[in-house]
Amino acid sequence: MTNPTILTCAITGAGTTLQQHPGLPCTPEQIADACIGAARAGASVTHIHVRYPDGRGSMELAHYREVVQRIRASDVDVVINLTAGVGGRFVPGTDDPLVAGPGTNFQLPERRVEHVVALRPEICSLDFNTMCWGNGATINTGPAVRAMAALIREAGTLPELEIFDSGDVRLARELIDEGTLAGPGFFQLVLGVKYAAAATPDAMAYLCSLLPAGCQWGAFGISRWAFPMLAQSFLRGGHVRVGLEDNIYLERGVLAPDNAALVTKGVRMINDLGGRVATPDEAREILGLKKRQPVAT
Repeated sequence: MTNPTILTCAITGAGTTLQQHPGLPCTPEQIADACIGAARAGASVTHIHVRYPDGRGSMELAHYREVVQRIRASDVDVVINLTAGVGGRFVPGTDDPLVAGPGTNFQLPERRVEHVVALRPEICSLDFNTMCWGNGATINTGPAVRAMAALIREAGTLPELEIFDSGDVRLARELIDEGTLAGPGFFQLVLGVKYAAAATPDAMAYLCSLLPAGCQWGAFGISRWAFPMLAQSFLRGGHVRVGLEDNIYLERGVLAPDNAALVTKGVRMINDLGGRVATPDEAREILGLKKRQPVAT
């Protein structure tokens, strides 16, 4: 019997804009409703960023708290995964590169995981990439990642290790070897981001070859590679991800009406390929999670 596949829905992200998708969830209520809709469509996990109502990215604890409380108060069960990737972007100033320019959100590690410590979600993302991103860079230094990893572990949250290229795996494995992270880990391979690993079967295979034996892993592609990489990850035995954070189209030229529609297509693809999507409780069992950790008030 085929082992169930964890399907994560990444609800809104930090990069997708209202200009690209007018229905992008932005308020805490909209994001929570989108999570609930994705769960009803079959998602095992919802990966959550928060926004201000006008679409700008947010790091406000109150926004995270409201989203989590609304989901937990609903009649659906879904594994909650909060991002900890926000706060690593630096854009050098035009006149003085040592002074942060517009678009910078660089923060101390403690600030980047404040909501994880307070709300204790079942999962949170932990980024390992230092790379060019647009006109700036995403910076995740070893000391900063170690500091965040320690706080995440103290919160009892499972870190989803976000891998953008091969060096990221090496850093993650160092943290596992030294005991900062518990092994063998849960890895998420991000494919198709400009200046990072390509969204190709060869790139996925290479990154998989570097992962620790016995780990859990998933992979996803950005934009037009979302569904091809979903199929590739499933066929290689990995977990999968869809959502408006990564891709706003159901097919070429057809805007997805919402996250639930993307989940529905992902579930159908996995079924058509001979698999099935894990229930939230099955996802917890696969990842060694406790059900519905309490939310701090």
